[in-house]
Parts: sequence; structure tokens; C-alpha cells
Amino acid sequence: MKKLDEVKVLRDPVHGYIHIHDQIVWDCVNSPEFQRLRRIHQLGATYQVYHTAEHSRFSHSLGVYEIVRRMVTENSDIAQALDDYEKITVMLAALLHDIGHGPFSHSFEHVSKYSHEDYTYQIISQDSQIHDILRKENERLPYDVASVINHTHPNTLLTQMVSSQLDADRMDYLLRDAYCTGTSYGEFDLERVLRTIRVREQKLVVKESGMHTIEDYIMARYHMYWQVYFHPVSRSYEALLHSFFKRLLDVYHEDPMELKKATMFQALCEKEYLTNRELYELDECACQYGFSLMRYSSDAILRDLADRLLNRRLFDYDDLYTIDQENEYYHWIQSQGYDPEYYMYVDRTEQRPYQPYQDQENNAIWVLMKNGTIQELSKASTIVNAILKGENKNEKKVFFPKELNN
Repeated sequence: MKKLDEVKVLRDPVHGYIHIHDQIVWDCVNSPEFQRLRRIHQLGATYQVYHTAEHSRFSHSLGVYEIVRRMVTENSDIAQALDDYEKITVMLAALLHDIGHGPFSHSFEHVSKYSHEDYTYQIISQDSQIHDILRKENERLPYDVASVINHTHPNTLLTQMVSSQLDADRMDYLLRDAYCTGTSYGEFDLERVLRTIRVREQKLVVKESGMHTIEDYIMARYHMYWQVYFHPVSRSYEALLHSFFKRLLDVYHEDPMELKKATMFQALCEKEYLTNRELYELDECACQYGFSLMRYSSDAILRDLADRLLNRRLFDYDDLYTIDQENEYYHWIQSQGYDPEYYMYVDRTEQRPYQPYQDQENNAIWVLMKNGTIQELSKASTIVNAILKGENKNEKKVFFPKELNN
């Protein structure tokens, strides 16, 4: 792979610097598809709660790349286990792993029927500038990069670095999200993690001496999910997004001309699956302009929901414990003159910070014991073992117009 004449160094609040040595990585960063990630919030609706959470998928993707670059160049075990082609493949997979995210990140997946992973694979493997950049270097490269992201690459080490229980993706977003939200919940010792990673039996493992850092990492995930990612105010904004797009689709099916001004939403209403070009054009800037246009819709519900999104008139919320409670809310909202189809949203969240073997054997964290044996983390750590034996924390909430509680 061609090297740059001079290493590109990008300042970063989490990693200090992002280092780019390879021409192909620099070309991908400057592609339209990657630059679009500047216009996608990393945390979707969370900036409605934590006002400094304005960071983008662009900065996170660069951070994941930097962690993987350090893994394959600074960790001698990993460096020796991979050839040069595999190293550039996994660095590119780290850089491009989120290229398919829609507006408002994961919130968009409740609107679209397809995941960001589906769109990521489509962008890398089909007609796009990213695809052309990779294919120009090596005809196999787009498909090898995509296979790392969708967990089908024959060398599972590459997949583990990008997507596993202890991966560069999680390591970057915990530190970055904690920094940008002004919280300390997501902090852990990244340097210690990178120093204690080893390769054994085609697995990434952590030396027993680094296990306590991994325990901190597990707890950081737990606290970030409940204090930041699952914050009810953020979920309230997501409820509004869901209701807006549901109403938009219903209105479009009744009268397609209603969207003649808001053309940015047309493909989303007409199709189940967006093309690369259509997804590229549907970023958060387009959506915000679309919300602004829909404030003048002839449909009263659409007008109201659009105004709520633009001016942060969020839904209120309450805990739900029984189905009878849910039915009571439905009839109460209806009795107040609101259509529960759009003004009531029920959301359940559940999260355990560590779930080994959930998908496959590689979806576990392995510890290299001092005697040379390898143990799954919950067998080596009494703290993690206690977490696994505890009950899953879950919440069920109902969201509805705040004015009903006044």
C-alpha cells in the first residue's frame, strides 16, 4: 500500500493525535461518504440532554481507526499475527464501520427497516466512491473490509478488534462520549488495556495483570448506558422522531403531494431500502430542514410533531409496570384529544454490561492467566461473575405530551 509523503496528524481530545500513514486511508477519509459522517451526531438524540454531546460519527470513526492502528503497529503479538494486507484491511474496517449510519444514528434504525450494518456493507461493496477507492487498490479489498465488519472474515482476529466484547469501537465511544457529555462514567485506562492484550489460540486475550482494568471497562459500559445512552429525555426525543416519521409515512400514503416541498423524505417514504446516493443525501441537516418545512404542512399532527422536534417540546414520561397501566394511559391520552398512535410511545430498555457467548465464542473476553491457561472473564473475575449472576436491569416507560401533566 502506498504511504503518504508525510504522515497526516489530526488533533483529537481523546487520543491526542490521529496518525494517518497510508494514502488509501487518507483517500477514504476525504471521500463524500465519510465526510457525510460529520453531519451525523454520534449519540443521536443525546445532545438534547447533554448540551456538549455534539460530536459526530466522523470523529468517533477516526478514533476507532486510531485504536486499531495502534493495535496492529504497537502490540507485538498482534503485529506478528497479521500480514501487511490484513493490517490495512482491519484499519480500513475500523475507519468505515459506521459509514452506513442514518440521521440521528441508532434512532434512525427505528424508522428504517434496515440496520446501519446493512447500509455499511452496501456502501463498501457497491457503487460508491469508497468502493472505488478500495477496489482501485485491490479488487478483493472492498469485500474483505466488509467481511470484517459483518463478521464473516476468515481471520477472526480482525473481527475481534473491530467488533467484539472488547473492541476498538466500544473503547473509543466510551471515552469519547464521556468526554463530550462532561461525565466521568465511561472512563477507563485505555493505555493499560492496549499494553496487556495478547494473542493466543487465534483469540485476543488480556493478561491477568490487566484484568482489573477490564473490570473498570465493564463497569464504565454499565454506567454509561443507564446514565447517558438510556437517559429518558434522550428517549423522549427518539419517541418524537418515531412518531413524526410514522405520521409522515401515513400522510404520504394518503396524499403524496403533501411531501412535494420536503423532497428529502420522499425516498424514505417510497422505498423500503435506500440507494447509496439516497442515504448520502439524507443526513441530519436535511432532516432538520425537512422538520422546518413540515411546520407548514396542512396536516395538524405533522405540524405539531415537527415543531416539537425543532423547539424541544419533548414528551413527558412515566414508568410502566403492567399491561393494565399501559391501557389506562392509552385511553387517557385519547380522552384528552390526542391520537395515541402518534402521541403515545412505549419503550423498553434492557442492558447487561457483559454477556459472553451471546452470539459466538469470540464474543467473550478472555484472560491469560499466570499459569498460561486461558479463562473466560467471568470465570477469572469475581466482580464480573457477580454481575452475570445478578438480574438484568430493565425499564419500560410510556411517553406522552408533557402538557397533559400540567
